Amino acid sequence: MNRYVGTLWTLIISAIILTACMPSTEESLGESKETSSKTQLTVSAAASLKSSLEEVAVLFQQEYPDIALQFNFGGSGSLQQQIEQGAPVDLFFSAAMEPMGRLVQKRLIEQDKPEVLLHNRMVLIAPKGDELIRSIQDLKKPEVRVVAIGQPDTVPAGMYGKEVLERTELWPNVESKVVNAKDVTQVLSYVESGNADAGFVYASDVLKSPNVRVAEEIDPTFHTPIHYPAAITTVGRYPEEAKKLLDFLKSDEARNIFVKYGFVIPEESV
Repeated sequence: MNRYVGTLWTLIISAIILTACMPSTEESLGESKETSSKTQLTVSAAASLKSSLEEVAVLFQQEYPDIALQFNFGGSGSLQQQIEQGAPVDLFFSAAMEPMGRLVQKRLIEQDKPEVLLHNRMVLIAPKGDELIRSIQDLKKPEVRVVAIGQPDTVPAGMYGKEVLERTELWPNVESKVVNAKDVTQVLSYVESGNADAGFVYASDVLKSPNVRVAEEIDPTFHTPIHYPAAITTVGRYPEEAKKLLDFLKSDEARNIFVKYGFVIPEESV
């Protein structure tokens, strides 16, 4: 009998403690309401935009606290394919015109002519402190074994890099040394770690790393002009909020951040 009473009291005390630790229904509903009251805007953007866009996002959310931004960074071609496959992306910010053009053709972009918000420049990079490569012509050296570029089919920087090698007639000498990466961030990582002797990235990417140096800034006539168009998709759920973000990306506050990260504002947009 005493054993039964002891067990009963143990159960009662445990129930009291459990109840005290649980949030009230009002608190739970309040937290849920606060989370659900924000519009979750999905933005697919080129990997080269990551640092600058994350900083722009802080200012945007200060102005629009009811809009939460969720970023998906990667190669522009891969992001374009995701949108074609039905990914619910509200705004697409590409590092090239071609992926955007494909979405326009399939009517997955609202604008017929997406606006170019930024320009960039190509550079050849090498590990800091390594003097093996001083110019693009040094890629022919037998000591140079690995040259990293983005996958040309899905990474615009890779497409530009291959164009540079072809137009400088270096491709036959360098093709066997090329290692393709999923995006410019991975190219940067390969060179930083010493797993690649050199790599082609954007000038804006170099500012992210103290462990690489610019071996040569590439003549822009050697590749297709580097344009960054942004546009609202037709598959997103929040076109009005996406328009607010697109407008904010063109604001002076946002442009100052992009310039700080090495991007160039088109003259016609100034």
